[in-house]
Amino acid sequence: MTHTVHPYAHRLGVIRDWKSRWFAKTPAQYRENVMVDSAIRRFLKKRLRGHYVTSVEIERNEKHIRVLIKTSRPGLVIGRGGEGSTKLTKEIEQVARKVPKAPKLSVRLDIEEVRSPESQSPVVAYMVAEGLEKRQTFRRVLKQTVEKVMANRDVQGVRIAIAGRLGGAEMSRQEEIKRGRVPLQTLRADIDFAREEAYLPYGVIGIKVWIYRGEIFDKDAKK
Repeated sequence: MTHTVHPYAHRLGVIRDWKSRWFAKTPAQYRENVMVDSAIRRFLKKRLRGHYVTSVEIERNEKHIRVLIKTSRPGLVIGRGGEGSTKLTKEIEQVARKVPKAPKLSVRLDIEEVRSPESQSPVVAYMVAEGLEKRQTFRRVLKQTVEKVMANRDVQGVRIAIAGRLGGAEMSRQEEIKRGRVPLQTLRADIDFAREEAYLPYGVIGIKVWIYRGEIFDKDAKK
């Protein structure tokens, strides 16, 4: 039988690098670091929803935690005069310190702008969720989103799957749309994957997006 593997984890060490980069000397320290990273990611996912964030990367040393947020709209995160980033840094520090037995480290926040957001799966997944939450018909949302994505030069294939009470129907079902190629088994294929949820009055609709951006042959080009 086949197993469904996460496209990002499937390529770790081949064309992808880890999104949390640090070293723990003891099992207890490792456990605490994982719990802190998980708490920060959960908080940022909720706090920055709608800010078009593509990824959150975490690095740490003995003195501080570095959080790198990649977004296509950095102005929304930074705020006027840097107020937003200062406030967000303090909030992340509070979240990290709430974790039991975790060391109290200072947080450094870096925000990086991402070019061509239509080739980033988290942004595309949120675009679909936004359309569904505005009560647009799901077929129209899928078709328009796929056309926007395929208009991008970098993209060679896209696949979007949604599941739930589509159109408010009593029974949940799944719909899918695909354009171009999406070779999931090819390890050198640069496939970006994301999950998102659309919150509607009659329930939650799950969204999955796969975007194929060509093949990576350079061993040093890990992302």
